[in-house]
Amino acid sequence: MAASEETFPVPMMPEPAEPTHQAPAGLPEDRYQDRELSWLAFNERVLELAEDPGTPLLERARFLAIFASNLDEFFMVRVAGLKRRIAAGFAVPSATGMSPTRLMDVMTERAHELMDRHADLFHDDIRPALAEEGIHIVRLEELEDPEQNRLRKLFRSDIFPVLTPLAVDPAHPFPYISGLSLNLAVEIRDPDSGKEFFARVKVPETLPRFLSVDARGKASQVTDASALDDEPRSFVPLEDVIAAHLDYLFPGMEVVDHFTFRVTRNEDMEVEEDDAENLLKAMEKELLRRRFGPAVRLEVAEDLSPRVRELLVRELGISESDVYHLPAPLDLRGLDVVADLDRPRLQYPAFRPTTHHQLAPVETADEQNIFQAISRGPILLHHPYDSFSTSVQSFLAQAAADPRVLAIKQTLYRTSGDSPIVDSLIEAARNGKQVLALVEIKARFDEQRNISWARKLEQAGVHVVYGLVGLKTHCKLALVVRQEEDGLARYCHVGTGNYHPKTARLYEDYGLLTKNSDVGADLTKLFNQLSGYAPKAKFRRLLVAPTSVRAGLIDLIDAEADRARAGGEAWVKLKVNSVVDERVIDALYRASQAGVQIELVVRGICAIRAGVPGLSENIRVRSVLGRFLEHSRIYAFRGDEEPIVYIGSADLMHRNLDRRIEALISIVEPAQQEHLLENIDLAMADDTSAWELQPDGAWLRSVEAPDGERLRDLQTMYIERQPKRRTQRK
Repeated sequence: MAASEETFPVPMMPEPAEPTHQAPAGLPEDRYQDRELSWLAFNERVLELAEDPGTPLLERARFLAIFASNLDEFFMVRVAGLKRRIAAGFAVPSATGMSPTRLMDVMTERAHELMDRHADLFHDDIRPALAEEGIHIVRLEELEDPEQNRLRKLFRSDIFPVLTPLAVDPAHPFPYISGLSLNLAVEIRDPDSGKEFFARVKVPETLPRFLSVDARGKASQVTDASALDDEPRSFVPLEDVIAAHLDYLFPGMEVVDHFTFRVTRNEDMEVEEDDAENLLKAMEKELLRRRFGPAVRLEVAEDLSPRVRELLVRELGISESDVYHLPAPLDLRGLDVVADLDRPRLQYPAFRPTTHHQLAPVETADEQNIFQAISRGPILLHHPYDSFSTSVQSFLAQAAADPRVLAIKQTLYRTSGDSPIVDSLIEAARNGKQVLALVEIKARFDEQRNISWARKLEQAGVHVVYGLVGLKTHCKLALVVRQEEDGLARYCHVGTGNYHPKTARLYEDYGLLTKNSDVGADLTKLFNQLSGYAPKAKFRRLLVAPTSVRAGLIDLIDAEADRARAGGEAWVKLKVNSVVDERVIDALYRASQAGVQIELVVRGICAIRAGVPGLSENIRVRSVLGRFLEHSRIYAFRGDEEPIVYIGSADLMHRNLDRRIEALISIVEPAQQEHLLENIDLAMADDTSAWELQPDGAWLRSVEAPDGERLRDLQTMYIERQPKRRTQRK
């Protein structure tokens, strides 16, 4: 059906959506959950995966690392942003009505609780369990003398030359401490004068976080320990080795004491590109500024002396509540090294994506012609279960080499460091094809990489566009124009995930490959808007933010409410990463009050309240987390004669609906609609393990059935289906 014929206006900087404070008729004031606290609840669910004895041991260690990395970003962006707004006097109460200072207090208290729980889990549970399996994470002093001697040799040869001690005295001001760096605070004494000094030694980020000592006693920087298989291993924190050899750094001085600490800084981006002559230069300048953002968190070892603590708090300009005392070692992101050990018994069973059955080559052919496959009918891809390399990656690679292909247009939000996607675009340009790459250089924490790719693409002759002023280009689109016997054909890919071959093996996402003429016309218009001027474009199968996604979804929700009031069957089923937008939430509340059955699968932030009598008793919310990151977005509605189903790049957040170019595409093939609806139905099933949102805002995890058996794991179900799908043929 025609999904949208809304006009997409000349782009202008949209105003951020203000929190809704005055409730519409029939809706209470306290109808939202706070987004920041909901995010912390999401990361708590990650921590619960690490706490679960049913999770393979090395994967538990990996979830500890993921929790730590997630929390780093939360402080760098969300906590830092709120602090900045409070300091500037621009902070306003949240959508829940909570004051900014009260919210900061609650966030800080909750973060302290979670970080303490995270540290206790590592020291009291994970670390001993690893030791029982012959994987020892030890302090240097726990090693035997021969092993310590080998590490001393490694220090002299590989570590000492990289270190730079920085003294603090009248001639040397307090040094800049970079964000997320691990450091040693060192107290030293001049044996002649008796005067004491402070120095800082940065633990190099270019060296492995944990040094490996294998079963034969060999000390090594090498992070890949797979060669030893099940032999015992010991890992020593790098800072322990440095601390044991501080006399090398301060010869002639007496080392009085040392302590580890770590600083988190504000690393959010602020670029007013409409005032900048060159967006690339403005972004490069902002990246330099970000390195010197104010400190927002100080993690310190439990044994830190009061004097050093006072010095750090004063010089970093933070409050006492921003100091987190934790047992060493700090920064458990490095546990990825341990989780990557080749111990299959302690990890999730091995999994390899398979080629989608519509793309699998026939027995007599060496390679499937992907254009012929798409011509036979639209292909719904489900990654990582369907291989990204033999679908999307192959689609672009064949397009680059095919002499019939005249043009390729592509959006790039994030991609890998050695991206074959970028290589295909470069090859296409060198082959004389018209190639347009819309590179979003404001993709958070990937800005520098995207700037590098943008320059590389430009040098190869690709037309590079940086999007629209004031809007991030977040949609996932690729368009290939091909000359065929009956005229020009447009082959399209619209997805929910980035064109990133590495994350495509870890993120759960959907994508549609199609030759449909309406989709081809829609993508042509949208790319023309992004690269030129096309203010009055209309779309048939797309909803496009910032104009029609919110309005289109609310219209569909309201239609379900009208259907329920008229006595018809009505339901809404959504799968998203986050639900924050107040206007969409209010529409869901109104639909629930009208009798619409609403099921939401939400991985991360959820500001909606579920199961509240008179407000949302018809709304159920569940969250699925596991070995893959659930990243796809599905929007499904009962409709009149047949379901209305969309997939796409947009979450229900202000930034997606107001400040980004997003695209949702309607899925019209009944079998594909059925697959997408089944995804949500399986996640919502009582015999599937998941977290369910309670009326009081708590998330309750279901792991075991009443008989004690573990509930089904959604992702395992999809993995087990892959061999069956390989045998299918249209």
